[in-house]
Parts: sequence; structure tokens; C-alpha cells
Amino acid sequence: MYHYGRWAIKTSLDVQYDIVETTDVFDPGNPELGLLPDGKPGTGTRLVVLDHSVDALFGERIREYFATNHIPVDYINVPAGDEHKTMEQVLRIVSKLNDVGTYRVGSPPIAIGGGVLQDVVGMAASLYRRGIPYVRVPTTLLGQIDGSVSAKNGVNYEGFRNRLGTFAPPPRTIIDRGLLATLPARQVRSGLGEALKIALIKDARLFELLEAHGPVLVAERLQDSSEVTRGSRPGREVVHRSIAGMAEELQKNLWETDLRRIVDYGHTFSPIVEMKALPELLHGEAVAMDCVFGAVLSRHRGLLTDREVERIVATTVGIGLAPSHAMFCDTAILATALADTVRHRNNEQHVTLLSSIGDTVFVNDLTEHEIALAANRMAQFLEMADFA
Repeated sequence: MYHYGRWAIKTSLDVQYDIVETTDVFDPGNPELGLLPDGKPGTGTRLVVLDHSVDALFGERIREYFATNHIPVDYINVPAGDEHKTMEQVLRIVSKLNDVGTYRVGSPPIAIGGGVLQDVVGMAASLYRRGIPYVRVPTTLLGQIDGSVSAKNGVNYEGFRNRLGTFAPPPRTIIDRGLLATLPARQVRSGLGEALKIALIKDARLFELLEAHGPVLVAERLQDSSEVTRGSRPGREVVHRSIAGMAEELQKNLWETDLRRIVDYGHTFSPIVEMKALPELLHGEAVAMDCVFGAVLSRHRGLLTDREVERIVATTVGIGLAPSHAMFCDTAILATALADTVRHRNNEQHVTLLSSIGDTVFVNDLTEHEIALAANRMAQFLEMADFA
């Protein structure tokens, strides 16, 4: 009785963003770092955001690059680590964008660093002037094979991982596998935790690479630097297959309108565990444990064989990742984790389990008894969990 008019506005957003692979990205003769997403010349000062480790390792070369190419830039350093993935850091970057006079389009900031930095800069860019373009240069394996493809960014809030965030893919991401050569071994292992996830949900060949070459991939930082690996190039193939697998899944459901996502394997219980353990566990370490936990749940349902679970655990350990943690043996914490995940998935479990290595099924009827049985099995893996 009280409606005098109604307007239905229907529109669509055509989204394309590029992931560009290059080598020696900080060489002044390589144009990739200085290019704008649309290929046009810049029209203002660009903010370059570095985390402290990147500045220590590459800061001099980065500054030389922009000086040699006469690109006006200003710099800000932000701390790495999930404990610094906060709105406070986002607002620091927003203030700096104001200071340098960032334009709506013509001077996109450049984020050079690990996953935390990429998330914080992405969040700032998505909010500044209601959204500006930015450029990602991930320097960690996790950032290159997982974050580089994602449209999401976010910060932790009130003890929850990525509780605040937006969908805002940058139009341009630059991948240089050579940057991984300087990473600590632990960071490489953490990145391989996400590669393991992709392998288990959809790529048996990728799993075989991790199974056969795990220790060498870590030792060589995926650089294929020995005579053996130069011939077969497993490092290059692991990176390529991981990016391709993630891209294929995200492209068909970029905005997560379908909450049944196989890429959420390894991310059902790990977010709560990771945040409760902060800063003890890196993201990929927690994901790998969740992958093992999912394999144990799958075995209890008769979806996997004992041999397949053994291979998954052995490959995890071979990479140098702990297959379990005390919190994955605590049914109360696991129940809390599942309850929060169910809220995130709109009151449905949508739990991804493995029907084989490389294939998945969804379940919505996971029980407390199954979780308790799996937690008992995870307790048996604790003695294998002592990794530095």
C-alpha cells in the first residue's frame, strides 16, 4: 500500500587482471616494474610499499631502478607477519597515499613484499577514493602461487583471520621466481603448503612433483639450480601448475557467489588454529596440517586408502612441514573452528574432502564423532611435528 515506485538496477562488471612472469624484475633495463596497468605513462608520484625484509635485501636496487628510469616515487616500509595485518597498517598506507597525492587512476601504488603486505596494500587501495588500481610484486612463494591469483585482500580483526576485507584484484601482478632465491627455507616450506593444497584437490601430477622433489625444492628455493633439476625443472613446473590451478578455480567463481569451493580445502579448521597460535604458525604451515586433517577425515569415510593417507603425510613431512599440531588434537578448538567456518559459508559446512589424490567431494554432515576420531589420529602425528 505504501510503494509509489520501484527501480531495479542491474549491471555487470567486466574484470580482467594480468599476472605477468618475468626475470630480474629490478634490473633498470626491464620495463615491467615501471609500467602502468594500461601501458600508458604515469601522471604522478607513485607510492612504493616495501616490507622491512624486502627493503634490506632489495631496497638499493629498487631505488636505483626508479631513479634510473626517472619515475617519481615515494616509499613507505611496513612490518611483515600476520600480527601486523591490521587496520592500523592499512590507515598508515592511506595517509601516505594522501601525502604523495595519489591520483584516482594515473599513479597506482606498487606493493613489493610478502602476503601480509599484499593484503594490507590491497585493502588500502580498495578503500582509497573508493578504489584505485595497484600493482603487486609478491616476493614469497605463498604470494606468488596463491595471493597473486586472488581477488581478495583483508586484515585480521578481533582474533579472526581476514575478518575485514574486500574483493579488489589489482590489474597487474608481476611474478619473478628469482626473488624466491633469498627466502628462508621456512618461508619456502610454508608456500609449498598451498601448493600441496592445489595438488590434493585437483592436480595429481603436482602432487607427484612435491612427493618426488620436496626436499630439493626447498633446498634450491625452486630455482632448479642443480644439474638434476635443471634438466627436469620441477621448481618451474610447481610454480606454474600451482598458479594455473588456482586461476582456473577462481576465474569461474571470483566473487565467491558459490560457497562450495574446493580451494577452501585446508582452510576449514586452520584459520582459527593459525590465529590462536599466532605468531607460532605461518599460514602455509597451518594449511598443510588442515590438509592432513582433511585426508584423515576422508579415510574415515572410506574415500581414501591407508596408502594414500601415508603418501600425503610423507609428502608433507618431506617438504619439511609438520603434519600436526596440538590444536588439531583438541576437539573443542576444532569444533569452534568448524562453527565459525559454517557461519562464513552461510550456515552450511561445504567441507571439501578427498575422494582420491587430485579429486574431491563436498560433505555437509560432518559429525563431532568424526572430528574426534580424526583428532586422535592427528595426535599420533605429533612426534613427526618437530620442524624448525
